[in-house]
Amino acid sequence: MTENDDQPGAFASPPCFAHELRETPAGFAAGDGAATADLARWRKAERERLIAMRLATAVDERARVADEVAAELDKLVDVRPGLVVSLYWPIRGELNLLPWMRSLHERGLRVALPVVVAKAQPLVFRAWTPDGRMERGVWNIPIPADGEELTPDVVLSPVVGFDAQCYRLGYGGGFYDRTLAAQPRKPLVIGVGLPTMRIATIYPQPHDIPMDVIVTGKGQITRPETRR
Repeated sequence: MTENDDQPGAFASPPCFAHELRETPAGFAAGDGAATADLARWRKAERERLIAMRLATAVDERARVADEVAAELDKLVDVRPGLVVSLYWPIRGELNLLPWMRSLHERGLRVALPVVVAKAQPLVFRAWTPDGRMERGVWNIPIPADGEELTPDVVLSPVVGFDAQCYRLGYGGGFYDRTLAAQPRKPLVIGVGLPTMRIATIYPQPHDIPMDVIVTGKGQITRPETRR
């Protein structure tokens, strides 16, 4: 992880559907009304709080958790040649799994990185190799410049926050939800992050797609407890 990884102003995925929501006595639900802004404000404030907490976590601690997460992923993922795994390029204190990404390539798996092609459109997954040409994509995130588009069997998604139902609080753009909904076949979706990013609830909405599992360190696996 470099110093630039912790700099603000770049996002793994941009801002979601919070502007379409309203608050009800049972929580937040889709619709119109003054409370539309309430959920947007809450998620924005929670996002900022959690990102600040993540950035305040010592680099050595984040590296330790990343190593533990990588070891757990080796148990969760069917590591076999030809399997397509989508990862991410770490920013803003996200767990740096680039060494594990390289190890997957060395073991014969196909690795992809998500690429934003247009606002409000699903991501595409472009093949990555250690010697492949990279360029700066949206929000200056490195992406493969000309890799083949792949359909992932496994998608790793960094979390800003998460809850016991395995719903992910991201950066707000809704890109992962939109992308997963558009996949021709359902991949195994794994959220990764620091254990301190767990919150009581993200107030999931109809468009929110839960992770299958969230990994936050050695033996720290969160599977959905209940679903709405």
